[in-house]
Amino acid sequence: MSNVQSIERAFAILKVLSNKPEGVRITTLAKEVGLTKSTTHRITSTLVNLDYVHQDSETEKYMLGNQLIRLTSLMLNNMDVIKVAEPFLANLSRDVNETVHLCVEDNGEVLYVDKKESNQNIRMYSTIGSRAPLYCTGVGKILLSGMSPSYFHEVLDRINFELRTALTITSKEELIKEVEKVKTQGYALDNVENEEGIRCIAGPIHDYRGKVIASFSISGPTNRVTLDRVKTELAGKVSETSKKISANFGYSPE
Repeated sequence: MSNVQSIERAFAILKVLSNKPEGVRITTLAKEVGLTKSTTHRITSTLVNLDYVHQDSETEKYMLGNQLIRLTSLMLNNMDVIKVAEPFLANLSRDVNETVHLCVEDNGEVLYVDKKESNQNIRMYSTIGSRAPLYCTGVGKILLSGMSPSYFHEVLDRINFELRTALTITSKEELIKEVEKVKTQGYALDNVENEEGIRCIAGPIHDYRGKVIASFSISGPTNRVTLDRVKTELAGKVSETSKKISANFGYSPE
């Protein structure tokens, strides 16, 4: 089936504009898409009328319009994080041969929404639909790190700190310091803070706005998920998986 030339040209223009957030004048635009100025102007004018392209009245530069942004936002908002993340988390679990969880924040708690099990003899006991505290889990710390300042402090005020292991964070001040560390390093640790003998490393899933919409973790017994393994292997794999899943939601670190 042959392509419709005018549609091809319109998409070529939109592609150029997507890489020019500051806008571009018609002469430069025509040169970059390889069309005459008159043809480029005719197609661009149609896109302006449809609100897919906007022209600044002062600079006369063209840039992407609100209609395209609305359509993109609707598509990204309707994507199911469980469905999108599933193949990446399954691959991660196979790669490291440890349990991988996918979690979201719900009413100030961690909610486990998916799980990929390892084939190890000693496995994590957890179920989809179960809940956990934010302050002593890796996934919870990631979710806290992505909250707006106002919501973060609202959630912080509601936390009932409970000593679950000898290493559990038990104060607001300590948790705030830990969350700032998470923001800097890009991943979070549950260093035997929620359950004796279990260590977890967690990473974020971002949407197109950079908002943390979910978190995932690699979990296992401390003799397998050692701090040395976290640094030399797992942190890199978590970061790589985070980028791949987030890219599907339109996120770009740049």
